[in-house]
Order: sequence, then structure tokens, then C-alpha cells
Amino acid sequence: MSGTISDIMVPAPIVCEVPGSRNDAINMMVRNKLTGLPVVRSSDGQLMGIVSRRDIFRKFEEDQLSMIMKKEIKTVTPDTTVEEAAEIFYSMRIHRLPVVEGGKLVGIVTPTDLLKLVRGMKTSLTAEDVINTTCVTAFEDEPLTYTIPAMRVSDVTALPVLDAHGSLVGIITDRDLFDDQVKDVDAMKALGISADSNLADYRNVLPLFYAATDRYLQEDRKVKDFMVKDPMTIFKKTPLSEVASIMLNHDFGQLPVHGTKDELIGMIYDVDVLKALLK
Repeated sequence: MSGTISDIMVPAPIVCEVPGSRNDAINMMVRNKLTGLPVVRSSDGQLMGIVSRRDIFRKFEEDQLSMIMKKEIKTVTPDTTVEEAAEIFYSMRIHRLPVVEGGKLVGIVTPTDLLKLVRGMKTSLTAEDVINTTCVTAFEDEPLTYTIPAMRVSDVTALPVLDAHGSLVGIITDRDLFDDQVKDVDAMKALGISADSNLADYRNVLPLFYAATDRYLQEDRKVKDFMVKDPMTIFKKTPLSEVASIMLNHDFGQLPVHGTKDELIGMIYDVDVLKALLK
């Protein structure tokens, strides 16, 4: 695999500015159907950080964007090779790489851009070759009061769900938990989002934002009430090119992986698949 980031990056990316607020970032993500944005200084356009839906979730009590965003970020240039970018995504497990030239932000690249390259590759690597994180699971009858803090602590946005026998019966993601909240017009107004907007767009942007509030957690809600039942899975011997294709076709950032007896052996994430691009 050859080529440079200039071949695949999204030029002139949408940004938010500091000084600014959490609501500014949320609205920008919602309007553009994005899950993260570069943050630039309003006075001169200099790159100051990155903010993602996960950052907002981690610090949902914070209003100032400068306090929420990641300030120490990795950047690349248009001349950075695809292999180098893949190594950064794979080793650092990040999901956005700002592209900087002459001190200015000129583009952005994400794992999705690189998955498109993996999809067309011939590779001997399979799903089981690249699983490299401990698989955190949830149980279908466990209350969200337990699951939501567990997701925050483990820093994952999706959990495979098991039944009392240890069988995979579902998957729960930040999207699933937020779906119930898009009906709350008053909550949306509190974030400065107009009620006449397309609420369906919010599901990708605000993970667990209200689920993390005391009001929400006090309710007797269980994982099985929110999970996606009988989720799509892949076999441990599924080639990475096929995994990339499934992720792209279904807009999945992760997939449960099963073994020869249909047992759950782990989760594979989009950044794991990029190992196919490494030298």
C-alpha cells in the first residue's frame, strides 16, 4: 500500500472555535452529522485541539469548550504516508488526525478513510489476529446505573450483552442509549438546539449525555430495554478486508467476534482493522 494523506484526507474540515461553549460544539456536530471536530482559535485559526462526542460525555458537567477538548493532539502533514497514519491510529487508538501544513489546518483524516483502502486489499490477516483490547461486557438484566459508569470508566462506546448463560444476545452502544432522549424537546432546548431540527441527527452526536444525569439514572431501566438484539457478528477467521467492508456498509465502529462454537471471544474496532495497512 502506498500513497499519502493528501490522497485521502477531507480538505478544509468543519471546525469549532475557542473561546466557545459545549453547546457550540454540539450544534456544529449535529448540523454536520459529525462525531468530532478540530478546534481552532477564533483570532487566527490556529489549531488548538480536538473535541469529540466522547469528550463531551466524559465531562458532561463542563460548559467551556476549552475545558472539554483534548489539547495535546497528534497531527500529520499532507505528505505523511498512509502507513504512518495507520500506525498512529492503530497504536494510539484515536479517531481523528488533523492535517497541518505551514501551521494551518488543511484537512482531517479518520479511520473510515483508511478502511476504504483495507476493503480493497488482499490480506492474510483475520479478525483474531488484531483483537488487542480486553472485552468489557454487560449483562442483559443489569441496570443502566451500573452499565453507564462502566462505559465511562472503561472508555468504550459499545458493549456486547450476555445473558445468564454467557451467550451473546445483544449489543448496547452510546447511540442506543441516546435514542430515547431525542424525544426530550426541553432537554434539547437546554443545549440550544431548536425543536424543529431533525432529531434523528442527534443520535450520533450526544452519547449518554442525558443518560449520565441523575434524573435518568434513578429510573429502573435495564440493558435489555436498550440493547440491539441479535447483533451482527463476525467469525474470528474473517479476513480484515471483509471486516472493513462490513463496517463501512453498516456504519459500525466495532463488531463482536465469535469463535467456532459461536462463543464471544472479543470485540474488533475500526482502528484494529488498520493493522492490515502496516508494514
